Amino acid sequence: MDNRAEVREFLTSRRAKISPERAGLPSGSRRRVPGLRRSEVAALADMSVEYYAKLERGNLAGVSPGVLEAVARALRLDDAERAHLLRLAQAADGSDALTRPRRRTGRPWAAHRGLQWALDAITAGPAFVRNGRMDLLAANRLARAFYADVHAAPGNQANLARFTFLDPASRRFYPEWDQAADISVAILRTEAGRDPHDKDLHDLVGELSTRSDAFRTRWGAHNVRHHGTGTKRFHHRAVGDLTLAYEGLEMTAEPGLTLTIYTAEPGSPSEEGLRLLASLAATQEAQATTREAARTTPGGE
Repeated sequence: MDNRAEVREFLTSRRAKISPERAGLPSGSRRRVPGLRRSEVAALADMSVEYYAKLERGNLAGVSPGVLEAVARALRLDDAERAHLLRLAQAADGSDALTRPRRRTGRPWAAHRGLQWALDAITAGPAFVRNGRMDLLAANRLARAFYADVHAAPGNQANLARFTFLDPASRRFYPEWDQAADISVAILRTEAGRDPHDKDLHDLVGELSTRSDAFRTRWGAHNVRHHGTGTKRFHHRAVGDLTLAYEGLEMTAEPGLTLTIYTAEPGSPSEEGLRLLASLAATQEAQATTREAARTTPGGE
């Protein structure tokens, strides 16, 4: 992705979101642009208008951490936005080559045995591994059943972003679809800052931008986020409504991958729903095993 364009659009979009009142400045009555003027951001960051304009044109190469912090304070960036700005500056310097994950080989990534055992040991809630592109890479039995709709359509390619924006089933699965869509795009935006040279991510963004107006509009907003913990609502086609807490854990041994675990409040209808889903998944798996054994046994049907 074009680093200078990313920087320009990110800083411009953040400036547009800050009202003068929020920045402690008089609002005035003759504003022609939303948010702050460049001159106001420059004053808040204690730098010249010319220098800030240079930064906003995308020139972050060689900018000191102190200047980046001053810009972050002036624009009231949150932790995720500050980290994104730093990654954009690293990419401008070329230093992101030292921090981004190593290129993977052409072979698809697969969970090693120990990781799959760890996932399978989690039986009370869906547990899965995803990358920053939102590909589902490994899962326990309950997660496979939980995301049955994602896997049902081959066109989704086991990718949560494709499912969200291109599969009509997502509108049922996510009762709060707009929130789910915002989160998906923010995760992809964050990944674009973390690894701006990921061709697969470029291709995914291009595909979604072409095929989904909802995605294209959100992508242009340049919102980023840390997706670590929270609560989401789902409607599963087999067990109905579920309200689940989630924890996202960055995998130290696999930079760029996240282990996510969903759990339900003890004693809640959602916990009962997960138990029912686990039972259904176990039954379906046993039936599939029986059918496969019959197919491969001589004389079997």
